[in-house]
Amino acid sequence: MFGKVKKVFFTGVLGILYVGFIAQLVFVLATMNIEQIMAGLAGLSLEWLVLIAARYLSKRSSSNAQQYNNGGYRRH
Repeated sequence: MFGKVKKVFFTGVLGILYVGFIAQLVFVLATMNIEQIMAGLAGLSLEWLVLIAARYLSKRSSSNAQQYNNGGYRRH
């Protein structure tokens, strides 16, 4: 039960973060001059790395929890 709630929660949060990232990208490209665009894109690239790391850690945590719950082998 908790695993399903956790999966939906993390999927929703990561989805919101992706939408926010796209909105920030559009804002940077549409409203700033070239120097500000470069600085904005640098900041967004760091945010993108954080999103990728969060996604990786979420999947890794999920797979580790499944392995722990199954005792490392399949139940029949």
